[in-house]
Amino acid sequence: MTVDAVDVPEPLNLGLLLFIPYRSMESAVLAQLKAHGHDLPLSQARVFQRIAPDGSRLGELARAAQVSKQTLGSVVDQLERAGYVSRVPDPTDARARLVVMTDLGRELVELSLPVVREIESAWQAHLGEARTRELRRTLEALQEITDPFAEVMVADQAESAKRRS
Repeated sequence: MTVDAVDVPEPLNLGLLLFIPYRSMESAVLAQLKAHGHDLPLSQARVFQRIAPDGSRLGELARAAQVSKQTLGSVVDQLERAGYVSRVPDPTDARARLVVMTDLGRELVELSLPVVREIESAWQAHLGEARTRELRRTLEALQEITDPFAEVMVADQAESAKRRS
């Protein structure tokens, strides 16, 4: 008796296998924020998490969040109305503005970090230290060929460092 190929379920593709743990972490962070009175929609959270520590120009942020400048402008407007970000002059270019986190925005980061650390610890407890280290190395290597914004992010980080000095 042979097993018909139709009867054998297709394994989940790697992209979905990568997304499932990420989405789990993202949901846990959003639940933590909501429990502390911050009901952040997913679209806002995904933009917010890409704001550089010293602020981001709208174009940089749109590229990092992989959204159009128009969409980004709308999301930043929403974040600004909620008090999480503000727009300030860019000290390196009088024509440009930076999106920066407010104190309330930094509170979101402070509430999120323990959740991320707890989840990563749970993953390491489940996988073991060696497999977790290998998973990180593997994902970092995969990032080299899958992240079209890696070079932009490095340039943005350099620009951000220049603004700090």
